[in-house]
Amino acid sequence: MDPAEEAMIEVDDREAEDDGDDDDDDEAEDEDMEAEDDNDTEKKSKIYLPGQPLEKGEELVVDHSAYRMLHQAQTGAPCLSFDIIRDDLGISRETYPMSMYMLAGTQAARTHVNNLLVMKMSNLHGTARNNEESDESDSDDDDDEDEARAPVMTVASIKHQGCVNRVRCTQVRNKVFAASWSELGRVSLWDLNEQLRAVDDPLLLSNYRKRNDQGNDGAKPIFTFKGHLQEGYGLDWCPTEEGTLASGDCKGNIHIWHHNNSSSGEDWLVDQRPYNSHAPHSVEDLQWSPNERHVLASCSVDKSIKIWDTRASPQAACMLTAGAAHTADVNVISWNRKESRFLVSGGDDGILHIWDLRQFSPNGTKPVATFKQHTAPITSVEWHPGEATVLASAGADDQIAQWDLSVEADNIAEQDSQLASLPPQLLFVHQGQTDVKELHWHPQCPGTLVSTAHSGFNVFRTISV
Repeated sequence: MDPAEEAMIEVDDREAEDDGDDDDDDEAEDEDMEAEDDNDTEKKSKIYLPGQPLEKGEELVVDHSAYRMLHQAQTGAPCLSFDIIRDDLGISRETYPMSMYMLAGTQAARTHVNNLLVMKMSNLHGTARNNEESDESDSDDDDDEDEARAPVMTVASIKHQGCVNRVRCTQVRNKVFAASWSELGRVSLWDLNEQLRAVDDPLLLSNYRKRNDQGNDGAKPIFTFKGHLQEGYGLDWCPTEEGTLASGDCKGNIHIWHHNNSSSGEDWLVDQRPYNSHAPHSVEDLQWSPNERHVLASCSVDKSIKIWDTRASPQAACMLTAGAAHTADVNVISWNRKESRFLVSGGDDGILHIWDLRQFSPNGTKPVATFKQHTAPITSVEWHPGEATVLASAGADDQIAQWDLSVEADNIAEQDSQLASLPPQLLFVHQGQTDVKELHWHPQCPGTLVSTAHSGFNVFRTISV
C-alpha cells in the first residue's frame, strides 16, 4: 500500500481521570492521597531548559497549558520538506477547529517509491477544554467527544522519481503549481489542482486512488528542467512576480525561471545562463525579496550571503556580499516580510544572525544581532508573516525556538539564574520531534507553526505568539 494512504494524524491531549469510589471513607482517603500527590508534584515538577541532563527517574512531559493548539501527524516515509498551500477559507482565522492544506515530499529508503503529498488537515481543535464540562459525565460521552474532536488528514499522492529534496508551491492564474527538487538532479513543475479537488471530495479521492492502484502512471510533471549539473536544495517562488522561480544546486549554479504569458507554445522558460558566484560551493537556500521582484538572496556552503539583481547579466548580477557570514556552512535564510531590509540566517555553527542590507559593505559586513541557543546546525528559519520582530528557528538539536527581537531583559530574568542565561528575546522552545528539518508559519492562521522532522509533522500554536 502506498505509504501516503496510511497517513495518520493524532493529538496527545489525554487527561487524567478519577475512577471514583462509592465508599465515603475511601473517598476521604483518596482526597488525602491526592493532596499529598499534588504537593509532591509541585515539589518535583520544574521547568526544563534544553541541554540540561535528566536525572534518573525524570522524564519530559508536555505542558498543554502552554499551547493553544498541538497536533502530531505521520505520513509513512518522512517528509523533510513541505510548503503550505494558500486557500480560500479566509485570512487571519483563529476559530477552532481549523483546516489547512499542505504540500510535502517524501524521502523514502528506495528511490522509486517517493511521492509528493497533497494534504488536507481538518478538525484541528484547540487544546482548551470546556471549563463547564461535568466531572460526572460517563465514559460513553467522553468517547463520543474524543471521536468528534479527532483530527482528520486526507492525502492525494503523486509518484515522484527520487527523494524530494525541497518543495515549494505558488499560484499562477488562480491555479496551484508546485516545484520539486529531486535527488536525481531535476527540478519539476506540477499542476496540483486535481489533487486539491480530490482531498475535498471523498468520491473524487476514492476514484483518484483507484486509478493509481490500477497501475496508471498517475500525474506527470508539466515541465522538467535537467540543466542543473547536480542535485540541489535552493528553491523559491517570487512573491511579487507571478510564475517566477529560482533554483540553486550543489555546484553553486542558480537558474531563473519565468512563466511565459505569450502564445509561443512554451509555458515555462529557464535562463540557461547560471548565476554562479557561489561556485563551486553548494547553494543551500534562496529567498526572493518580498517587495522587489528582481532582487534575490542566496546563501551557501562557502559561508556567504549574496544579494542578486536579476535584471543584470549573470556575470554582473551579484550586487552585495556578506562574506564569512557564519563560521561554517550557511544553511538557511529568511527575508523579513514587513521590514524588507532585514534578513535572518542560520548555519552549521548553530548561530542565528540578523542582517541589515543597508550595512552590507565590501570592507566587511557584520550582523546587527546574534543569537546562540541551538546546540546543533540550524536547519530552518522563518520570519513571522505578520509580525516584523517575530521569527522561528529549528535545528538538528530537536528544538524549535520562537523569538521576539523587540523584547528586552527584565528584572525577573536577572533574578533567576537559569533564565538569566537565556537570551531575553527567546519566547518559547518547542520539543518532541526528532531531527527537525523545516518549519513554516501558516500565512492565514496567525501564530500557527507547522514543522516536519524524521519523526513526523507537528502543527501547533503557543501562548507566546
